[in-house]
Amino acid sequence: MKKIAFFALALFCASAVFAQQSPVKWSYEAKKVAENTYDLVFTANINDGWYIYSQYLESDEGPIRTSFTFDENAAVKLDGKNVEDGKKYEGYDDLFGMNIIKFSGKPTFTQRVKTMKPTTLSGHVEFMTCDHERCLPPSDVQFRFDLQ
Repeated sequence: MKKIAFFALALFCASAVFAQQSPVKWSYEAKKVAENTYDLVFTANINDGWYIYSQYLESDEGPIRTSFTFDENAAVKLDGKNVEDGKKYEGYDDLFGMNIIKFSGKPTFTQRVKTMKPTTLSGHVEFMTCDHERCLPPSDVQFRFDLQ
């Protein structure tokens, strides 16, 4: 019984240390571009040697796409598709054995929205990060914008 408890404690501690060392940190900003229109800018700050993947991959067979899920809010309407910008690599990837699109450095993902009234918009971004040898499990990061 002591071995099981020790193993569980060791696994918990390792998970806590690993979680603090995530190679991707997200930041968010709402930029007002016109009356009742905002660009929601998501910036991924990715450690050197690590990558995240495009929302617009050709196949579901490879890495987990970066995706943005917005909680339902009748006062907000998405306007167009999310636009990716940054240091992009397109082509064949040995880790997955297929063509992919991945980003490094500080890519941005911008979603334009229109509001009917002042409101907040929340949700989460799901992403997977890999280096040249391994991938970490997909992560979900919550976000919230005040659109005033």
